[in-house]
Amino acid sequence: MSRTADTDTADTDTTTAADAAITADAARAPDVLVVGGGVIGLVTAWRTAQRGLTVTVVDPEPGGGAAQVAAGMLAAVTELHYGEQTLLALNLESARRYPAFVAELEEASGQDTGYRSCGTLAVALDADDRAHLRELHALQTRSGLTSTWLTGRECRRLEPMLAPGVRGGLRVDGDHQVDPRRLAAALVTACRRAGVGFVRGWAERLTVAHDRATGVVLADGTALAAGRVVLAGGSLSCRLGGVPPQALPPVRPVKGQVLRLEVPRAYAPFLSRTVRAVVRGSHVYLVPRESGELVVGATSEELGWDTTVTAGGVYELLRDAHELVPGITELPLVETRAGLRPGSPDNAPLLGPTALPGLLLATGHHRNGVLLTPVTGDVLATVLTDGELPAHARPFGPGRFAPVRQEQPV
Repeated sequence: MSRTADTDTADTDTTTAADAAITADAARAPDVLVVGGGVIGLVTAWRTAQRGLTVTVVDPEPGGGAAQVAAGMLAAVTELHYGEQTLLALNLESARRYPAFVAELEEASGQDTGYRSCGTLAVALDADDRAHLRELHALQTRSGLTSTWLTGRECRRLEPMLAPGVRGGLRVDGDHQVDPRRLAAALVTACRRAGVGFVRGWAERLTVAHDRATGVVLADGTALAAGRVVLAGGSLSCRLGGVPPQALPPVRPVKGQVLRLEVPRAYAPFLSRTVRAVVRGSHVYLVPRESGELVVGATSEELGWDTTVTAGGVYELLRDAHELVPGITELPLVETRAGLRPGSPDNAPLLGPTALPGLLLATGHHRNGVLLTPVTGDVLATVLTDGELPAHARPFGPGRFAPVRQEQPV
């Protein structure tokens, strides 16, 4: 990955850094500088540009990052966890926006995003898993969500490739999927067509003047100025230099290993919807694409910045997937990848203004980055243009992690 800065705007990659570099000259500085070109940074840039602001994205490889590894499950219901009911409301709001968001993005970019409203089936393989699913079903019901309990036989009727030992499951027709790689590519194109500029380089340090964020400095020393800066660098957001401690996002990398297999035409249809389960305490999911790709994931490892694909990680995923769908071992294994999710202390995103004027955050989405793409873009664009954080996003402001001041003894 190159550490040199170059820029491209519109639909061309031919401009040079000297031609398009943004300087401290206010007349040339964009209104907004987005640090990070993953799906969260891209959707923020696109939505903000649509509202009439000038926007530049800083990233060495726009459209890369966690989207290249993510499975793309839009699983607001089946991803529900105890203690995350507040996050559930935001997830549901974003899921509700997805069909219209995808239709608009595909029209704006002329590219398919791989969106499928195929539903999800969560199944249990033993008595303990069945009890866990029953508890999850009760939580979903108490939360006003729609899911249907099925017997093992009913699960296998929906998905004949499931193992004979499946004890039961939850059918959730409202949990859909999208292809994150196609989503990211479409967002890059939509951004360019909306006039968003791109600077291909590493942002290494935030610049601050008069107690306000004013831009960034790249690895090669290039200074980029802007009216405001949005830090949307995923797990790397905590590593931008120059950010005051009270504004630094408390995000950490959470490693996930993912496999991609190919379903030959002779095997189709292999699975008709996303299938997920807990096997010996580990979560596993299988996400079938219309292209014939089958994504199997994902590990969850607290190993810092390590992105090594390990034999143990591949073995565990294949072992658990085989117990769920025995026929999977007949499929060609075409890719193994590891990526880093941006985790926050409460597994929820940090959205909006920080304690440092001029600096906003759009990071910490953990396992819900793809799901929260539509609502994140709308929230950040609203803050940047209207100055107000929408009501549904207020519980996720960065200020919730502000250090507690200790009273000094008298």
